Amino acid sequence: MAANTLLVELGVEELPPGAIDSLSDSLASGIAAGLRNAEVEFGDVRAYATPRRLAVQIDDLADKQPDRQVERRGPALAAAFKDGEPTKAAQGFAHSCGVSVDELIHLETDKGTWLGYRFEQSGEAVTSLLPEIVANTVAALPVPKNMRWGASRIEFSRPVHWLVMLYGNDVIDAEILGLKAGRETHGHRFHAPQAITLSHADDYLAALEDAYVLADSRRRRERIREQVLAEAEVQEATAVIDEDLLDEVNGLVEWPVALAGSFDERFLEVPAECLVSSMKANQKYFHLLDESGKLKPSFITIANIDSRDPQQVIEGNEKVIRPRLADAAFFYETDLKRSLASRRDGLSSVVFQQKLGTLADKAQRSAAVARYIAERIEGDSEHAARAAQLAKCDLVSEMVLEFPELQGIMGCYYARHDGEPEDVAMALQEQYLPRFAGDTIPQTKTGLALALADRLDTLTGIFGIGQRPTGAKDPFALRRAAIGVLNILIKAQLDLDLRELLTQAAAQHRDLPKAEGLVEEVLEYMLDRFRAWTQDEGIAVEVYLAVRSRPVTRPLDFARRIRAVHAFSQREEAAALASANKRVSNILAKQGGDVSSHVANELLVEDAERALADALEARRREVAPLFAEARYSEALDALAALREPVDTFFDKVMVMADDEAVRRNRLALLANLQGLFLEVADIAELQQ
Repeated sequence: MAANTLLVELGVEELPPGAIDSLSDSLASGIAAGLRNAEVEFGDVRAYATPRRLAVQIDDLADKQPDRQVERRGPALAAAFKDGEPTKAAQGFAHSCGVSVDELIHLETDKGTWLGYRFEQSGEAVTSLLPEIVANTVAALPVPKNMRWGASRIEFSRPVHWLVMLYGNDVIDAEILGLKAGRETHGHRFHAPQAITLSHADDYLAALEDAYVLADSRRRRERIREQVLAEAEVQEATAVIDEDLLDEVNGLVEWPVALAGSFDERFLEVPAECLVSSMKANQKYFHLLDESGKLKPSFITIANIDSRDPQQVIEGNEKVIRPRLADAAFFYETDLKRSLASRRDGLSSVVFQQKLGTLADKAQRSAAVARYIAERIEGDSEHAARAAQLAKCDLVSEMVLEFPELQGIMGCYYARHDGEPEDVAMALQEQYLPRFAGDTIPQTKTGLALALADRLDTLTGIFGIGQRPTGAKDPFALRRAAIGVLNILIKAQLDLDLRELLTQAAAQHRDLPKAEGLVEEVLEYMLDRFRAWTQDEGIAVEVYLAVRSRPVTRPLDFARRIRAVHAFSQREEAAALASANKRVSNILAKQGGDVSSHVANELLVEDAERALADALEARRREVAPLFAEARYSEALDALAALREPVDTFFDKVMVMADDEAVRRNRLALLANLQGLFLEVADIAELQQ
């Protein structure tokens, strides 16, 4: 055993499962930071956590701070002595150091010579440092909500019951949250409720495992996964393991045991998503699929006890889930008694935003924009408008009121039940796509039109009332909405002008206080989101800046340019041509914009400038059709051939010639060079 292992464990009542990981990580990082600040050396740091404990184990912890040389500076030499005798200042300084004046030294600095004293300070023992380090760390933990218990004034997320602080074999003398540190921990509440005495900090994991506690959160999480998969195999099914649900279940148990249960097949008449939501949200069950991918009338639950009669545990879970699923079935059957369209009246009482009206108002605006977009992408404009009118109707259904995560999904089911066109029904579910980076986009044209219209209405409306997102506040998720629009237009290959779409969306709003300049403000905001988009694509920000400098308002075209410039930036010629364009940009900028693009061949007097003019003309003819077809990568590949004549030009030719006509002609030549590249982007930005 390592004599210098540290163990800190705080025993608590059941913590909120969503807070356990952050509390555990913060405890470990906080203690490690405190040790680093105290200049105490240590090895690996491991965080452990269960619902009833937060713990940290640190290997190879030094027993004390390192000794260090300390230097104190006293009075200036001129003030320390008078007529060769030490002054009171010198004597006082020596006394404060506990030495005689003769033992002081001279310190030479830029500002003169001073009296000084050097001594070696012994490092403080780590056992005396740890109480304050741990106490400060615990006080700074990101507790979601503190509580008090009993008559105590102490506050923490949950009542605390024991504190272990061991340095090797030794208990550290400390008191934290009113608890005296000791060596006693506790195992599983039911399997091993008696106290466990730890003789050494290294005994921690093994002692707890013997007491039916898996303290290593990562190991416990993977054991749950393995057990769920194994139990599903026994059931001849496929388990669907939602990672968020896995995290939540992991925060609820100390000794996971997977058990399979079942429910009545009659519940399968309810949409599978309703049953899954009920099982996950209410009971934390993992659902199972059959070989065709359909929901099976069975589930896997994770018990926190290794029961001698697991069938009783299973039957208990089956008994509990039955009324939950019955509720879901009731909500579904109740909702089917009314058509989705009949719920539109209910939207009139649901406020979208106080200054922008109700969800009914939003539906009306979105319908007009969806119709416009559908016409532009050769979709069914009537279906798009119908989908927009129905889009939010499921929000006032019983099922979605109970399970908000089913919005859109239930709208799709109800629309199909009502006999709405299939693309209208699909659009109700697709309107929320993409929900996150990398998510799919709508697959129907009606869904595309609705998803775009809904987001554009929100963007123009919220900006129009002056609630532009700030760095910390974005309550209407406008950043996500903007990136969603960009992703849809790009991935669906919709070559639509964003300015035109925003103009159409803004026109549906009435009496917006910030209507003036609204379209351009939102347009700039959305195009700025391309910076995040390029980073997600693994493209350098300089590429984004190169394209952003051009007046491009079609996101699909913007993306094509970004990818083309990114590919060009990897070429050997890119750096030289970017540098040349930067130089050209600086030269032309000094002319105040008064530069003609007409090049007179008779004024080309140097071989190098004639060669550049010929190369520019050849490349212009080659790339013109490529630009017309937005084949930017091919165009830049062709322009890469200009590197040699451009380099030669700048090596051999004086641009600012004395002869004004020659000078202006050479400036025109450079303007033509710059203009060719500006058809795609300002590649001078690649210099940054």
